[in-house]
Amino acid sequence: MMKRLLTILAALALAFPAPAQIYHNADDLPLFGKITEDTAERYERLPAYLEGNIRDMLWTLGRHSAGLYIRFNTNSTEIWCRWTVKFGTHMAHQTLIGSRGVDLYALNDKDEWRFVAAAMPDRDSKESNYRIATCMDGKEREYMLYLPLYDSIDSLEIGIDSTAVLSLPKVDLPKAERPIVMYGTSILQGGCANRPGMASTGIIGRRLNRQVINLGFSGNAKVDLEIAEVMASAKDPSLFVFDYVPNASPEMIRERGEAFFRIVRDAHPDVPVLFLEDPYYSKYELMSNAREEVDTRNAAQRELFEKLKKQGEKKIWYLKSDDMVGHDNEAFVEGIHFTDLGMMRYAEWILPHIKRRMLK
Repeated sequence: MMKRLLTILAALALAFPAPAQIYHNADDLPLFGKITEDTAERYERLPAYLEGNIRDMLWTLGRHSAGLYIRFNTNSTEIWCRWTVKFGTHMAHQTLIGSRGVDLYALNDKDEWRFVAAAMPDRDSKESNYRIATCMDGKEREYMLYLPLYDSIDSLEIGIDSTAVLSLPKVDLPKAERPIVMYGTSILQGGCANRPGMASTGIIGRRLNRQVINLGFSGNAKVDLEIAEVMASAKDPSLFVFDYVPNASPEMIRERGEAFFRIVRDAHPDVPVLFLEDPYYSKYELMSNAREEVDTRNAAQRELFEKLKKQGEKKIWYLKSDDMVGHDNEAFVEGIHFTDLGMMRYAEWILPHIKRRMLK
């Protein structure tokens, strides 16, 4: 009986073969999450003029595609992704999908983004080809593909059924205008989300259906004035978030914090700014050195904020990190970087503040 069933299934497979996939260059599809189009290569975050004019590590991190996403529409029953990364990043504390993979979301009839699946990168090669979704119903849908958090894209293609159509998005969601611009550390860049769409900026963007610019630079949010200039170049932003404290020493904040703020404020005098504190890491509870580091950095940030308030600055707010990621110490990977739980808690913590403060 089993042999007969296998014979019937094989015959059906020959009679109704799966549609062959064809690939479309993602360069022909709209890319979001960038503050400027004037980058050295398409899937990078910093303007080309900064090459050689900022710290080398900061430039390299700016080449990572954290927070960038592709939008498209298709009726394909299968969706493939074929991509090549520049660095082939491996990290002990983050999945390969998070560091150099991609993941896919679809828009439902309530204009809500729903996770479909992730594409797993080849462990031993910079080139990957993965079928993200199969056996779908063939209805036309809007899709969003998040790009790697800790690597750079060399090439990117979307594969669909040979009988299907892939087109530009037909719905303007997330809204591209009035972006939220966030500057911060490895945690903001996406460390250590299991997949790109779980970075906090991605969660915030989906919840608000608004474009979020991710200017997170792992270990390198050192209040660089060149990054303030990049933020100042944003077109019609709705909100700025300063989340650099985990990487900035008290001296950096005192020496450059006001100048950093002034560059952004002079370019956008009416745009609200949120000043964030260092998180209370799991180490904070029991390790005195961790408590001292966090407390002194937060004190410097608060000092800067109070100085600006005394100078008459309006539309600036200070968010204490007491409730940022809960109180059970379960939001961390190795005691510092966020798990997906930490990313979700951070997003849900900051979202009410963003909604209340951002320009509509």
